[in-house]
Amino acid sequence: MVPTNLIIASIVLVLALGVDRLIGDPRSPYHPVALLGRFIGWWGQPARYPPILQRATGTLFWLITVCLFTLPFFLFGRYAPWLIYLICAPVLLKCCFAWRALEEHALDVVAALKDGVDAGRDQVKLMVSRDTSRLDPEHIRSAAYESVTENLTDSIVSPLFYFALFSPFGSGLCGAAVLRGANTMDAMLGYRDERVRLGWFSARIDDVFNYIPARVTTFFLLAYFLTKGTGRHAWQVMRRDGKKRPGFNGGIVMAAMAGGCGIRFDKPGIYTIGNGERSLEEGGPDIIRAVRAVTLSFAATAAGTLILLAWLIHITGI
Repeated sequence: MVPTNLIIASIVLVLALGVDRLIGDPRSPYHPVALLGRFIGWWGQPARYPPILQRATGTLFWLITVCLFTLPFFLFGRYAPWLIYLICAPVLLKCCFAWRALEEHALDVVAALKDGVDAGRDQVKLMVSRDTSRLDPEHIRSAAYESVTENLTDSIVSPLFYFALFSPFGSGLCGAAVLRGANTMDAMLGYRDERVRLGWFSARIDDVFNYIPARVTTFFLLAYFLTKGTGRHAWQVMRRDGKKRPGFNGGIVMAAMAGGCGIRFDKPGIYTIGNGERSLEEGGPDIIRAVRAVTLSFAATAAGTLILLAWLIHITGI
């Protein structure tokens, strides 16, 4: 008998992409990630704790937060009848990644720039943590498209990767939920400011979780740019600039994107990635197209792998 759980998982993965494209991220205070963010905002205040206890406190609350956020996904995956699971699981999985919303945020920044640089600064402030008050239009676009590129791993490929990885064990939704919880805590606490101690564990574990997905994302980016004739350039820039950005995950993805699209990502005083043969006004739409191509090709590969695994289990009788 063909393992139906793997077939269902592959269908859920594909349907989740469809749900995302149809509804995006509804702006509701009851969205699971919105509830997660409010809980993190409650405990994630360094002033509440003595500095000497902040690392331990951050680690403890990381575990509590992940468990609380993942529990509903675990219970649903464990006890829902297969038909209910097939209907509802795509919506739950969609709650763990953001594809359409990521594009919309960047396009909102581009649209805001048409109303002036101040409007662009205000809009991009919703996407990044850097000081936007002095950014010129090209640096505003850079901040927006950097966020899109980095989140190609964090907010799209990684949740789908862990869903596929843990689906053979019946825990695909749990895998995606753990990643979403970890990434949200890193996004809110993983900074080198007053949150550095409290967010230390969140930042480190997010790096660990995203290590393999970042390299998978880079592989799919390079493969995409190879079909566009810019694969060699993407590879060269990735090799040269991949370590310029702090951390060991985001830089390689951003460098591959910059090289393949022929643009430059520039965070003043921190890093410059890419050669900038084209401006971001010209090359920005290519970044959106690359994100779409990688998302679809990775999802197809992950779903196909689950089906292949199901077939192998069937013919070998494992």
